Amino acid sequence: MASSATHPDQMYIEGLASNNSAVIESIYKKFVPKVIHYIQNNSGDHDQAQDVVQEVLILLFDQAKAEKLTLTCPFDAYFFLLCKRKWLNELKKNSNKGVTIADDYGSSNEDSEGLVTQTEEFEEKQQLFDAMFKKLGEKCQEVLKLSFVLKSMEEVAEKLQVTYGYVRKKKSLCTGQLTKWIQDSSQYQSLK
Repeated sequence: MASSATHPDQMYIEGLASNNSAVIESIYKKFVPKVIHYIQNNSGDHDQAQDVVQEVLILLFDQAKAEKLTLTCPFDAYFFLLCKRKWLNELKKNSNKGVTIADDYGSSNEDSEGLVTQTEEFEEKQQLFDAMFKKLGEKCQEVLKLSFVLKSMEEVAEKLQVTYGYVRKKKSLCTGQLTKWIQDSSQYQSLK
């Protein structure tokens, strides 16, 4: 089935993941004007449009870094649909504004819809993880952050100037607490 093949526009995702300035500049030149135009025609202004673009690019960067994004449709359709949905969600939150939706952008297809749903789920999971992570104590956060970036627990112990045994036990306890809070949250139940 051809629709599950990686799209050539995957280069944009890889460029974001590697923080490639040429790719990011290309995205701003090719795809952002359409988003800005859409938001300005739908109860928004230039600054709000720039905010939406930034939020979506950060989300894509995070998802690409986590290697959980394989593009199966044109980047344009996917990026535009993500920005559009984010903007519509903003309008819903601030529903005291009149909403006029001019939807003459028919570049949506099943692949982009599926990828957008996947990205939105990734964002929700990331937000849940971040919220629960912030509830952890300072020491737990420090141990877990270091274990995410350093190659071994020996390095973490050395960096924190504690024993290897302490770091392993602390990481296990902190991970257990974090997992429990995530699984006990009502948001987790709706994400399942």
